[in-house]
Amino acid sequence: MSLRAAEDDSASEIHLPADIDWEMLDKSKFFFLGAALFSGVSATLYPIVVLKTRQQVSLNQISCFNTAFSIMRHEGLRGFYKGFGTSLMGTIPARALYMGALEVTKSNVGTATVKLGFSEATAATIANASAGLSAAMAAQLVWTPIDVVSQRLMVQGANNSSITSSVSSYRYNGGIDAFQKIIYTDGVRGLYRGFGISILTYAPSNAVWWATYSTAHRLIWGGIGCYCCKKDESGGGSGGFRPYSGAVVAVQGLSAAMASGFSALVTMPLDTIKTRLQVLDGEGNGGRPPTIVQTVRNLVKEGGLGACYRGLGPRWASMSMSATTMITTYEFLKRLSTKSQESFTIE
Repeated sequence: MSLRAAEDDSASEIHLPADIDWEMLDKSKFFFLGAALFSGVSATLYPIVVLKTRQQVSLNQISCFNTAFSIMRHEGLRGFYKGFGTSLMGTIPARALYMGALEVTKSNVGTATVKLGFSEATAATIANASAGLSAAMAAQLVWTPIDVVSQRLMVQGANNSSITSSVSSYRYNGGIDAFQKIIYTDGVRGLYRGFGISILTYAPSNAVWWATYSTAHRLIWGGIGCYCCKKDESGGGSGGFRPYSGAVVAVQGLSAAMASGFSALVTMPLDTIKTRLQVLDGEGNGGRPPTIVQTVRNLVKEGGLGACYRGLGPRWASMSMSATTMITTYEFLKRLSTKSQESFTIE
């Protein structure tokens, strides 16, 4: 099944590039090139993740600008890349799991839903949502321990009393030292602190993102198709339209940004709770890690519902830029990794 056909239903006059299924990919090239491309994306967006994390664990409302200024003033540019080495180590296997689960699920669920009698458009939405859900759950097996360690390194040394009074009292000399100390004090469970809430955050977030992306992508091309049809009718054209590759990338990027904004807004409170569970110590709780209920109570006490949305700006920006870059890079990667000689040309 070609899921691209689902998008063509609402834009039948637009001839989009054919979709590339899992069976068409050279798997070794797909994973190798994917690791290189997405590592570059992660390096570019990492400073925004650091800003988001520091805002989320702060006991007071601090603007993104003030947080960035404080980091630059007291820690320099290196402060924006604390924990990046650890994060990059986890990005490669996590992305491999994510991309593999995404493509396999999308292909199989898409075929199954069409056979069950769903329309192509509905099948595409279901397949994308299911693929996002399974991909997030698979990636979290690797990403949660990396998240715990990298986030602790991100907030370590922060020149802010509202942060330093709450984060772990341990001083870490890099990712390996952090892994060892966490296992020594909390066991392997310490590396998976917040795993449940991570699944509850990222699985629905990815399902919402991919379903919204599929719908937005289809609607945008549908609108472009209607415009082109009217233009052809008034000009006496043949009615066919083959967009150049730049337009295809632009629509993918716009769809990704729209999906990210919606997904970030819906799942932000869960992400804030997850970050605090993974980073903060159980102060006043006998040294034990805080529970989800305690974390929610503390957030409400600090700033009401608004406290759950601390870091929304950086998270929305990070998700939008990451998703826009990811989806365009991802589609480009799939064309680079096809078994056939089909090439991705820029007209």
